[in-house]
Amino acid sequence: MGTTYLRACSTRGHPVCVGAQPEKVQRGAVNCRVAGSRTTTTDDGTCYVNRDVNRRRRFSRFIVFVGSEGEGMDVSMALWGQDGVLLANSADRLKHPCEEQDRSSSPSVLRSVTNTWKDGLLNRKRPFVGRCCHSCTPQSQERLFNSSIPSLGLRNVIYINETHTRHRGWLARRLSYILFVLERDVRKDMFARNMVDNVLNSSKVQCAIEEVVSEARAEDQEAGTHQKAVSKVTRKARSLLQEMVANISPSLIRLTGWTLLKLFNGFFWSIQIHKGQLEMVKKAATEHNAPLVFLPVHKSHIDYLLITFILFCHNIKAPHIAAGNNLNIPIFSTLIRKLGGFFIRRKLDEAPNGKKDVLYRSLLHSYTEELLRQQQFLEVYLEGTRSRSGKPSPARAGMLSIVVDAMCAGSIPDVLIVPVGISYDRIIEGNYNSEQLGKPKKNESLWGVACGVFRMLRKNYGCVRVDFTQPFSLKEYLDTQRCRHLPAPLTLEQILIPTIITARPDQALFNGEEEEHPDSREMSDEPWRRQVISNLAKHVLFTASKSSAIMSTHIVACLLLYKHRQGVLLSKLVEDFFNMKEEILSRDFDLGFSGNSEDVVMHALNLLGNCVNVTSTNRNTEFIITPKNTVPALFELNFYSNGLFHVFIADAIIACCTLALLREQTAETCEGELGSSSNLLSQERLILRAAGLSHFLSNEVLVAIPCQTVYQVFQDAVTRLIQYGVLIVAEEDQEELSPSEEPWPKKFPEPLSWRSDEEDEDSDFGEEQRDRYLKVSSSPEHQEFFTFLQRVLSPVMEAYSGAAIFVHSLLSPMAEREYTQKLFKYLLTRTEKGVAAYGESATHYLVKNTVKTFKELGVLKERYEDGVCRLELSATFQPQANRNKLLQYILGFSLL
Repeated sequence: MGTTYLRACSTRGHPVCVGAQPEKVQRGAVNCRVAGSRTTTTDDGTCYVNRDVNRRRRFSRFIVFVGSEGEGMDVSMALWGQDGVLLANSADRLKHPCEEQDRSSSPSVLRSVTNTWKDGLLNRKRPFVGRCCHSCTPQSQERLFNSSIPSLGLRNVIYINETHTRHRGWLARRLSYILFVLERDVRKDMFARNMVDNVLNSSKVQCAIEEVVSEARAEDQEAGTHQKAVSKVTRKARSLLQEMVANISPSLIRLTGWTLLKLFNGFFWSIQIHKGQLEMVKKAATEHNAPLVFLPVHKSHIDYLLITFILFCHNIKAPHIAAGNNLNIPIFSTLIRKLGGFFIRRKLDEAPNGKKDVLYRSLLHSYTEELLRQQQFLEVYLEGTRSRSGKPSPARAGMLSIVVDAMCAGSIPDVLIVPVGISYDRIIEGNYNSEQLGKPKKNESLWGVACGVFRMLRKNYGCVRVDFTQPFSLKEYLDTQRCRHLPAPLTLEQILIPTIITARPDQALFNGEEEEHPDSREMSDEPWRRQVISNLAKHVLFTASKSSAIMSTHIVACLLLYKHRQGVLLSKLVEDFFNMKEEILSRDFDLGFSGNSEDVVMHALNLLGNCVNVTSTNRNTEFIITPKNTVPALFELNFYSNGLFHVFIADAIIACCTLALLREQTAETCEGELGSSSNLLSQERLILRAAGLSHFLSNEVLVAIPCQTVYQVFQDAVTRLIQYGVLIVAEEDQEELSPSEEPWPKKFPEPLSWRSDEEDEDSDFGEEQRDRYLKVSSSPEHQEFFTFLQRVLSPVMEAYSGAAIFVHSLLSPMAEREYTQKLFKYLLTRTEKGVAAYGESATHYLVKNTVKTFKELGVLKERYEDGVCRLELSATFQPQANRNKLLQYILGFSLL
């Protein structure tokens, strides 16, 4: 059995070579990773990389990432044939083994792309993501930031050697992990003390105990003496609290830190963080007398360990983590508590009689307040559960509301909020296809955890990027909201039903809007409090999502699904990958990778290997990459492509609305109403239609943060498309078209309004924003980009159109669970039979979102019978004509 050795080299221009003898990786090029191979490090720090080339039957791929701390990582790639024949060197174009032609003198798309990328890398700076909102928290934005922070660069936190310790020499290199964790600042006096007694003695818990005792005595006149009843309820409260509380152990944190260094180096290439972001967090933790609350996006079970591990590595106190009680399993729960986890119910009102559990609520509130009062840090996942779609789930602000109430009650003077973005090349769960195919979620167990760890050790999951955004003051945010006009929120039914049924906004529906808004702007006013907390949760989740780096698997999956669904040459895929990467950077989103574009694409294809087919052309000169057409493969590609969803969502909505308006005007042209100008679009009408569609998709994605108007977002999107040349301003045709333009109300409902309430009345807004008329460029490349944008949204629109068709079958009330399951089977059958153009439209999360949206829209009405929620058609949509209008509204945005 032969062994082939590959020499990896640093990013300083040394060549990559392959030979029959082991080659050395010099110490300047440490931190080497090879998929499917073993690395051997000698005493002098030299790393040998070897791979058994006879293990793979068809061909195998491997990558070598090389780079030291603070440097970009270079990538080496080779494809190995059936007999261990080297097909390609990473520095050159990938070749088939039968190809004998010398390509050094022929033009190569890949070569030009690579050269262009290298030039772009030198000229383009990575955007520094994560600054807090200048509108809501202007003082916080300036407080922790200075001009040198963006230049601090990235660091791989799992790359540890003797330079990260106070020791040097041979022994320090051997024991660098142990020395590193021992030198971290973790002490017992950092963490909370006397939590159980302090919480039980708090006034809130004592009042709750008295209330529970009073209710029990009212129901049972023979309940015994008052003192015995209080003692009984107190014992119950203590038992509940002991199940909840964390008990952090510094020694276990150190041991876990060492273990995670070993494990993470085994199944991740790297875990990258921005040193400038951590500098701001560390400064906030040490210089400000306020607890930090970390609010990360939730994509994987590894998130819990990842945040604590990174903070541990930077001498920042470990946070107390709000974990669901589904993780409260034997042995594993003890480990979680020792690392800072405290368990909360997934639903707070899980009392046996269905009533509000006053005692449990008071314990959770008091425990959270006591943690904050003792300057403990918190880690809360607003989504409540891991995202099964690859997009952030709608925020659940329950725990966040407790933090807000604690600050407003005076328990603590202020809290610093830290949104956190997390991006994976590939999540350790791999995918959520089982749940997306409608199977129930498996309950967590100790055996499941052990199997998961064993499974992880056998695979590699690529790179991870964690972005800590700039901490901002919760007190400042609330003070800013008190100074603002917050209009009363409108339901989806109020916003869109007039548009769907009557085909134009109905101004009369919103006449009473201003009168409904309460005058009070204090937290004691419940409607205002709920809206402020909801807006805060949306703001945080939007910031965390926007700060999350875009990974190579996200881009490749998106290109394969929405640009090259029928297959693409590898050279073309690399070219489009480079263009997409540049486009993402231009939109101020950061990337979670670096290296030669060709090699990064192959790295992503390796991680997505179960979802793609790699074949050679008839001439044996090039590889063709095709996404597999099976339902599980489409679901998994969709999961990773959704990492890009928020980058293009505003432009995609504009593209789909342009399509809808052009179809409407074409239909009117056939009736002789518009003559020859049917290809011109009113910009105001386009943005109004886009605003309506963004509200319709509110359960899928958050288009704008609450402090930003929808008009601003879509105005920017239109301006961007005009700058790209995709949309063309047709000023000369305005006079001809204006007289026949359909009249629209001058005042739109607040959610569709595009004037910010903060604009000065003497501004020249009205004059500058005079309605313009646009047309779509006929250039092939512009048409291609416009079609790509429409395809990004097409699976979602196909799911909603399928749900609108299925609504016709709802003839009698049906249990919501049964209705959801039947709808899912209907959409899945359409996919399996090839009726659906996008198989990923049948994912279970999309099905649940369509049901939720139709309930909010007033299409479906809830009715409770014997504790079971049943769905039936509302009176508005019982006429078939209105159901058809709903279907036509959705189909208007769909790319057929």
